[in-house]
Amino acid sequence: MERILCVLIGYICGLFQTSYLYGKVHGIDIRNYGSGNAGTTNALRTLGAKAGAITLLGDCFKCVIAVVIVHLIFGKSHPEMIRLLGMYAAAGTILGHNFPFYLNFKGGKGIAATAGLLLSFDLRLTLVAAIVFLAVFFLTHYVSLGSLLVYVVFVAGIIIMGQNGQFTGMSQANIYEMYVLAILLAILAYYKHWPNILRLIHGNENKTYLKKKKA
Repeated sequence: MERILCVLIGYICGLFQTSYLYGKVHGIDIRNYGSGNAGTTNALRTLGAKAGAITLLGDCFKCVIAVVIVHLIFGKSHPEMIRLLGMYAAAGTILGHNFPFYLNFKGGKGIAATAGLLLSFDLRLTLVAAIVFLAVFFLTHYVSLGSLLVYVVFVAGIIIMGQNGQFTGMSQANIYEMYVLAILLAILAYYKHWPNILRLIHGNENKTYLKKKKA
């Protein structure tokens, strides 16, 4: 029951579609422009750096807020599994972001929300994922590739931490459940990025630049 409630809390937080709302303020539906995705990259390409930054922060911190709410509700009653419950809240946020019911389930791809999951889960893992993403982005300018590798870091990091005994107080069953949830979130991210993966394979993926290239 606690898991379902955490997912619902996260889903409600995930319904705050930052790029969609920002676009509406500026008179457009972001999903009708660029890639059609209601996420950070499309906001950056369509509306500029300010829109991209606001979208990134909004989508990231709605996940952090969901995790904080879960900690406030269950922190004292379920301290031994609060990390797992926080991950369920983050998963719900990603689902709400990717599949908002009021937008016909057409949202984003969940990467900025995943940044919020990382930030609320472990700062060391966040730092490693950020370094990997930025290195890949500035070397290739492929946001999709950097995003996909973030999930490799995320899954590998959680498993390494769990096997090294860094989740003290958690039962082995809950730790394994966390592994499964992390893998499922990675599968969802790869599913949402499948068109990007195909374009990467064929060498025609769109590149993203923080500043417009000179002609």
